[in-house]
Amino acid sequence: MLVVVSDTHSNGGHALSGRTLEAVREAERVVHAGDFTTASALDAFHGEAARLDAVHGNADDAAVRDRLPDARSLEWAGLRVAVTHKRDGGPTGLAMFGRERGADLVISGHSHQPGVTRTDDVVLLNPGSHAQPRGNRPGHAELEETEEGVRGRLYQPDGDAFEEFSL
Repeated sequence: MLVVVSDTHSNGGHALSGRTLEAVREAERVVHAGDFTTASALDAFHGEAARLDAVHGNADDAAVRDRLPDARSLEWAGLRVAVTHKRDGGPTGLAMFGRERGADLVISGHSHQPGVTRTDDVVLLNPGSHAQPRGNRPGHAELEETEEGVRGRLYQPDGDAFEEFSL
């Protein structure tokens, strides 16, 4: 299972709770799309996740920026995944970012608004913020490889699944 989180905005620990904490602990891989805020929050994620692939965001302090790139690409379940915190140009800019990297899936954060957007050639996933939703639903994403491809769901920390998608 791949778990996707973003926008922790913590001055201390990981701020994970409920299903989000359980999913991070159980996942084979966790992607964080930026804005840990502090190195102690980043370190706390490393303490919970078996494998963490992360980027820094606009609210991250220098200690986090020194340790993480602003973008990365990875392979998972036969998918090419591009990760960034924010790209100018909204969905069009994110889709262009994904196309430049040959991605099937683009993971981003920044807006704190969870959701999935399909474009002609790439799927855009924002898990929202598990800790500081700022008027949106708190959220994270869980992706599982199936015989038909990849199935994903957006969850609230209380375990409520509120969007399902496939790749």
